[in-house]
Amino acid sequence: APGARGNKKFAGKARGRTTARVELKGPEICKDPVLLTTHAMGVNIYKDGQEVKLKPDSEYPEWLFNVHIGPPKKLDELDPDTLQYWRHLRKLNTWHEIKVRNRRR
Repeated sequence: APGARGNKKFAGKARGRTTARVELKGPEICKDPVLLTTHAMGVNIYKDGQEVKLKPDSEYPEWLFNVHIGPPKKLDELDPDTLQYWRHLRKLNTWHEIKVRNRRR
């Protein structure tokens, strides 16, 4: 017999196939102090292979040791003569405009 909209009615509920769930394992955590100080753990992207050995500081470029790795600097901490300052200012203004637009709705 046709349904309310002229579609066919099915006798029972269609049941999907059930599959066994596979539990994902997290990465292995290395606790060996010698390996942690001589190798870059977790950098190797291949399943097989060794971890990457750390080189002496003289083999890395100088700028690498000057990279800011702390929390992002606030606008008043930046120099207005830099491109970084103006990009940060534009980002803050964009966020502000979006918030103002969303309040109007």
